[in-house]
Amino acid sequence: MERDYIKVEVSKKQENRIKNGHPWVYEGEIVNISDKYIDGELVDVVSEKGKYLGTGFINSNSKIRVRIVSRNTNDKFDRDFWKRRIEYAWNYRKTVMGDLENIRVIFGESDGFPGVTVDKFNSVLVIQILCLGMDKIKDVLVKSLIEVIENDGIKIRGVYEREDVSIRALEGMMEYKGWYYLSNEKENSTKEVICENGIKYIVDFENGQKTGYFLDQKFNRKRVMQISKDKNVLDVCTHTGSFALNAYMGGAKKVVALDISESALETARENFKLNNANIDTISSDMFTYLRGLVSEKKREYDIIILDPPAFTKSRSTINNAYKGYKELNYLALKSLNRGGYLVTASCSHFMSEENFKKAIFEASLDATVSLKEVYASSQASDHPVLWGVEETKYLKFYIFQVV
Repeated sequence: MERDYIKVEVSKKQENRIKNGHPWVYEGEIVNISDKYIDGELVDVVSEKGKYLGTGFINSNSKIRVRIVSRNTNDKFDRDFWKRRIEYAWNYRKTVMGDLENIRVIFGESDGFPGVTVDKFNSVLVIQILCLGMDKIKDVLVKSLIEVIENDGIKIRGVYEREDVSIRALEGMMEYKGWYYLSNEKENSTKEVICENGIKYIVDFENGQKTGYFLDQKFNRKRVMQISKDKNVLDVCTHTGSFALNAYMGGAKKVVALDISESALETARENFKLNNANIDTISSDMFTYLRGLVSEKKREYDIIILDPPAFTKSRSTINNAYKGYKELNYLALKSLNRGGYLVTASCSHFMSEENFKKAIFEASLDATVSLKEVYASSQASDHPVLWGVEETKYLKFYIFQVV
């Protein structure tokens, strides 16, 4: 039976990209569209010879003109289809994560939900949708999420929307935030106290960055805990204090948490108090502080943790980002005791793993030290990397000993 979706014909270059696993059709790679369409509706993507390549949501407002959701001509995109997708995602996390208290339930394209993020903090789901087509079926998605999770005996207190990001406007959607669903109107607090690696954190999912807390570094933080006993530790860009707390709980002799944002440090201090942790805080720009350590030739730290915000969010600024990562790692290496440990990360997918490693290596040469690799990792398994879609592998994380 012939599908009745509008046909979007793409170039050979785009056809090859799709065959290699990438789910995006860029605006410049479209050869022809068979008819007028409504933004956010499903269309079939075909080759120049008319061969079916996949079905996805189209949006004229986006540089990513079509986001493919299926390559199966037999799929019917009804409620059962999306509920099955959610079941696949949930069952995957039950297998690979074990602890389901605080996890990413949906990680966009990796789970077959383009532009969709769903994080679970205890009994609250926090959702963010950056794809117009997915936004139009939000009711189906949320109801299915609640059903699937509650079928495992986990009661969902509420679903909170964090749709307050500028990219939504670029995609032709409204920006806002607020409750989508509450099981009890009286239980409307937008903060949750979660426990990760045995440590408590206050998650402000209304006002915190992204969905309120970065779940992707869970296991990397635990590695820091394991190497911190009797060490002096500096946590640069501490944000909510998570790495600092893992170092403290690992038996560090002294921990200092640094951030340029005073509001972030206020949150970190609340978390320190919650865990009865004696951690010093410093409000400063990371480069300024580290340059001061280098100029004064202070080597008072055994571990320095670098987990800055993304230095680049586009290909056009990669060179500047490279210089930034190189300088930051150089300054940290010059500030460490010999035999100390550098913990360093990049959360920008535009900064490739190869370039990030090169920046660190060149920093070590300039600092006249050698690096012994202790640990190399990426994001946690609830943020799965989908091969063929390089954008899904964004986090690079390393621990080195300075020798």
